[in-house]
Amino acid sequence: AARDFDLGSVGAGTGATTATLKGGLGSASLRLENGATVAALVAVNALGSATMGDTPHFWAAPFERDAEFGGLGLPSSDAGRFDAPRTKLDGLKEGANTTIAIVATDLTMTKAELQRLAVMAHDGFARALWPAHTALDGDLVFALSTARIPQSDPLAEGIAAGAAAASVMSRA
Repeated sequence: AARDFDLGSVGAGTGATTATLKGGLGSASLRLENGATVAALVAVNALGSATMGDTPHFWAAPFERDAEFGGLGLPSSDAGRFDAPRTKLDGLKEGANTTIAIVATDLTMTKAELQRLAVMAHDGFARALWPAHTALDGDLVFALSTARIPQSDPLAEGIAAGAAAASVMSRA
């Protein structure tokens, strides 16, 4: 555990791939209006693709911040079809693919609230990888809280944290 750490083909991300790119270890974070932080750390070795068809455009483009995906944005409408899934041809066997992640916050949350946070963060996989949640992917998200910031409105703050969790997971 450290404030700064390497990303890419290191640690759990060593040797990881997607259908069209190297996979690896990724991370992203977001500060909520109440001052709490929601962050994701993910090791991506997915069956599907992080980019749209044969283009360099990322599925997660709508969530990009500070040109972290190269500032490409979304492709033009004449860039081709994106409805045919691209997968790793050598990954069509059980146990060959997994995307495993953790979403963390400093917002005080109960176990049930953390479970909901993990469920909502899981949507980030589907926003960034296509296809996602296949029978050949071992997708899993854990959630944790340092409980540094107390909640004043658990329902509203839980929704905001969950939306942020999906966003940072897609970016990571």
